[in-house]
Amino acid sequence: MSFTGKYELQSQENFEPFMKALGLPDDQIQKGKDIKSISEIVQDGKKFKITVTTGTKVLHNEFTIGEESEIEMLTGEKVKAIVQMEGNNKLVANLKGLKSITELNGDIITNTMTMGDLTYKRISKRI
Repeated sequence: MSFTGKYELQSQENFEPFMKALGLPDDQIQKGKDIKSISEIVQDGKKFKITVTTGTKVLHNEFTIGEESEIEMLTGEKVKAIVQMEGNNKLVANLKGLKSITELNGDIITNTMTMGDLTYKRISKRI
């Protein structure tokens, strides 16, 4: 199953409390919560390029499954992480105390991030 495609954010849960816990300023959180977000994923075997555009903010990450990569977090901080694939439709990474699981089911991508007892979920649909 290939992750390649463009996905538009359909819904998100716990955005504000999660972003506050990450340390984002309130004005950025307020601006970010209602802005359309588009994720573009290009998968070439074990190599991934992911670009998330939210308003004027662009987050760009490249990684290879099973190899250490530098990943830019939502805060702009860059951390080293290894992304693993579970089955053929799930990407799992641990980023500095934050666990990220991205699961593809048909045309729907669900990204769940957990930090301590807080969980943030984003659901995007292929466009």
